[in-house]
Amino acid sequence: MTTGSEWVTLDVSDGTTMMAYVMRPSDSAPHPGIMVFQDAFGVNEPNRAIADQYAANGFVAIAPELFHRTAAGFDGDYNNLDAVMPHVHALTDDGLMSDATAAFNWLKSDGGVNPAQIAAVGFCMGGRTAFLANTALPLAAAISYYGGGIAPGLLNRASMLYGRQLFFWGALDSHITPDKRRAAADAVENAGKRLVDVVFSRADHGFATAHRYEPDSAREAWALAMAFLQDALAAAGKE
Repeated sequence: MTTGSEWVTLDVSDGTTMMAYVMRPSDSAPHPGIMVFQDAFGVNEPNRAIADQYAANGFVAIAPELFHRTAAGFDGDYNNLDAVMPHVHALTDDGLMSDATAAFNWLKSDGGVNPAQIAAVGFCMGGRTAFLANTALPLAAAISYYGGGIAPGLLNRASMLYGRQLFFWGALDSHITPDKRRAAADAVENAGKRLVDVVFSRADHGFATAHRYEPDSAREAWALAMAFLQDALAAAGKE
């Protein structure tokens, strides 16, 4: 069970403000927290539904608007990629880390969150953001669904990972080719960090969200994500 959703305003270290969608479990006991990082189409209904799903499974979930500097309130059309890309190209790693830090600090200060049990999950550009956040913040775990640009752009940060890392990829994804998937996994393994690396043979890029939803892969990924988080958060809670 969940309570009603709300939107909160976060102050970001670069002087900007960022809206974020929040959903929480209905009881008042401390829960793990999770940052849900959007894909290129914004904190839209499918993205909010993912946050709701995490809240229904015991997480305080926050989904920050990563396009707040160029298009606050952006809700993209899956059939109009041209309208999306200027906002994607305007993102910077420094800005994303500032955004992730603002969301992390909100979770950490919330009385309903266990501050030792904060994780991140993201999709496409949000999958990259989840990985980036895991190198900048003391997360218990991070899950990256088809994170474009992790390889080669973030491989030098693999040794900086704090929490366990889970990669989900689609074998039919023409944007993230096998060599890029392998390079990302190799970088984490070579850095001696905890990694789970999963490729779904029937899945394309975006298989867990509305525009290219592949139900079998999405359902299996969810079950794996829950098991992964359960173990990672339990270990973090004992540290």
